[in-house]
Amino acid sequence: MELGGRRGLGSASGLASATREPPPEPRTGTKVGPPGPGDVRARRFLLCLYLVGFLDLFGVSMVVPLLSLHVKSLGASPAVAGIVGSSYGILQLFSSTLVGCWSDVVGRRSSLLVCILLSALGYLLLGMATSVFLFALARVPVGIFKHTLSISRALLSDLVAEKERPLVLGQFNTASSVGFILGPMVGGYLTELDGGFYLTALICFSVFLLNAGLVWLFPWSEAKLSGTKNGLRLGRKPVLPGETDYEVPEAAPTPLASEGKETARWPWEEVTWALRDMRSLIFSEMWDIFLVRLLMAVAVMLYYSNFVLALEERFGVRPKTTGYLISYSSALGTLASFALGPILRLYKHNSHAVLLHSSALTCTLLLLYSTAHTMGVVVLSSTLLSFSTSIGRTCITDLQLTMGGAQASGTLIGMGQSVTAVGRIIAPLLSGVAQEVSPCGPPILGAALALVAIFIMSLNKSRAGGGRSGKLKRE
Repeated sequence: MELGGRRGLGSASGLASATREPPPEPRTGTKVGPPGPGDVRARRFLLCLYLVGFLDLFGVSMVVPLLSLHVKSLGASPAVAGIVGSSYGILQLFSSTLVGCWSDVVGRRSSLLVCILLSALGYLLLGMATSVFLFALARVPVGIFKHTLSISRALLSDLVAEKERPLVLGQFNTASSVGFILGPMVGGYLTELDGGFYLTALICFSVFLLNAGLVWLFPWSEAKLSGTKNGLRLGRKPVLPGETDYEVPEAAPTPLASEGKETARWPWEEVTWALRDMRSLIFSEMWDIFLVRLLMAVAVMLYYSNFVLALEERFGVRPKTTGYLISYSSALGTLASFALGPILRLYKHNSHAVLLHSSALTCTLLLLYSTAHTMGVVVLSSTLLSFSTSIGRTCITDLQLTMGGAQASGTLIGMGQSVTAVGRIIAPLLSGVAQEVSPCGPPILGAALALVAIFIMSLNKSRAGGGRSGKLKRE
């Protein structure tokens, strides 16, 4: 009855093997043999996922910078354009958790395919929109189903060992960020052509179709999940010996209190039960992790909210030069995953300590940027911020999965995205108020919020290292 949750972890590469019996754990001092064919296939599966992340943000970043310009060309006023633009964030706020939980219930493969195909449909409709109403309508499927990166991260967390999860997630973020760097350049070139926006949206649609094809062709049977021993249980049918399952992951069944047998539930019933469990989880066990995520997200968003305007007012820097600085910082952020491995080894894979210190560095750099008197100090702070924020994002996701349990990784990552969406709503409001005081107001406020997050993490440091999640991970 516990087979779905007791199959062994993967080999040296961290991926779960496809064998039916778990391999024996090597004793201390025992040498591990050279990687076999299963390890090669596992690494190939990871590379395919990295490619999906790259293509996803490459396609999206071609279109997103052109949205405000295109909606105004359709005759929308600035107020209407703002409302249409915010509709995406509002839809993401409510759909992130639901889609993440749905992926835990029905499996990663089918949920990822559905999200990619419906997102592709949204971008196709976006390119064909000839009025503001059709433009807003085309944003609906994208706002609801554009959670492909979240499901991919959940899939990665299912497949890799907990010790290697931060490094693999960081590499996935790097691959995605490279796509986000290249996409705007291609989109900017295409928009200069006749019918440029339609052409750009059509290419984005094609990129998503290519991603759907990659997911369909993934060697799912060769990278079969061997679920973790612990984690939040969902009411799924147990996997019996000899059965072939191509859905990743399979969560272990939840025994009923009144019966010894499993009772089949409809998918929406399983989603409801899982969300109810996650609600109690957040308010009792993980409230501080999500609060820290919200505070740090708002702090970084405040830093970027008036970056161009503040540099122009404080140092007379032209927007074009500021754009180069932003691109430079983004490019450095993509390299952070290469430093993440040595950092984790230095901290003995303690994600909480890495997050605490990276948040302290972020707070210090925000204050340094706010008090800078030369552009050299601004460049220095931007350089280091790109590293600290990138490492912090990876560590907070790893902490969510560690505390909440790998069996509900889709729901946990979806909730994290919902928290970030709340930050996207709050940050512009706080930025507008802070800018009334000073051009340095937003980053100073961001540093204050980061300081609160550091205080919360310091208070809960002992609990984070202990058995906080025993309630969720017990069998």
